[in-house]
Amino acid sequence: MGSWKRYRDTILVVLLLALPFFVLRTRIRKPENMSVVDRVIMRITTPIQYASAAIARGVSRLVGDYVYLVDVKQDNDKLAFENARLRDEVRQLENERAENRRLKRLLGLRDEIPQETLSALVVGKDTTEYFRVAHVTLDAPNTEVQQNMPVVSVDGVVGTVLRGAGDSVDVRLTVDSGFGVDVVVERTGARGFVRGVGDRNRYAVSVEYVKRSDEVDVGDLLLTSGVGCRFPKGIPVARVTKVEKRDFGIYQTVQAEPTVDYSRLEEVLVVLSDTERCTPEGSKPKTP
Repeated sequence: MGSWKRYRDTILVVLLLALPFFVLRTRIRKPENMSVVDRVIMRITTPIQYASAAIARGVSRLVGDYVYLVDVKQDNDKLAFENARLRDEVRQLENERAENRRLKRLLGLRDEIPQETLSALVVGKDTTEYFRVAHVTLDAPNTEVQQNMPVVSVDGVVGTVLRGAGDSVDVRLTVDSGFGVDVVVERTGARGFVRGVGDRNRYAVSVEYVKRSDEVDVGDLLLTSGVGCRFPKGIPVARVTKVEKRDFGIYQTVQAEPTVDYSRLEEVLVVLSDTERCTPEGSKPKTP
């Protein structure tokens, strides 16, 4: 039994080795010279060769597709990285462009203010639980900064100096109840006095001493009048949001919101005015 298996394996090996020889021999013969054995071999091997060729083409196509996809993925990764880098550069350029615009406007404001000014950066914001800014801290390394000096930005009046500690200065904002400034309505010239409401839930100011006969409408811009020699004349303070004209009394009720967006405040000017010659903060204007 063992010898038969040996002979069988030997015969199988010989046939497998001889098969390619017979196939090659059959392929190179002319059709008219083929024997019956050659035709049988041709008929048996042709489907096998077609199948082998199809499998080879399929494997080659799969390998090619895989290599292509690997290259595409690498290219996509490179493009994604480059795209992210370019987007970051664009954001940086936009930030620099916005900063340049702000600084240019700040320099323009400094040229318009007759008094000496000191530029300062906002380095701290004390916010409330409603994400409102209660006061800001400035980086102002200058010993000339004193209490109650005006603080302005390109958008308008920010407030006044509350206290100084070393190189930092705390600012009382226009919405603080301790703030007040004399104003005029830009459109009509009507007089009034802006005072902070002191509501930590919203940015709001009230406009006092506006005569009932004066024309004031929602949307009117309120500018500093220059009275009291504290704030320079013509700087925006607030914009009217509500007007109530009562049928009695001398004055009408006017509410407004500051023109400065404290959450976006970054650069300011401290007006180094002579506080000894100015009306105390919060005092009302003289009644005409």
